[in-house]
Amino acid sequence: MSAEKWYYCLKHHTVEPQQGCRAEDRLGPYPDRETAARALEIARERTEAADRYDREWDEDD
Repeated sequence: MSAEKWYYCLKHHTVEPQQGCRAEDRLGPYPDRETAARALEIARERTEAADRYDREWDEDD
């Protein structure tokens, strides 16, 4: 496995290596290009899971 880290650039909508755009414009790091390419999907899945957790937490009150 490579030690290289990959990022998804929100400004250019591209996958890039560590030497890329500034951190504020990127998601990551990810272990490989393929995972970085799924960055928006991963973020959406995590947000949906957090929203479900919040709704369940509120329902317990």
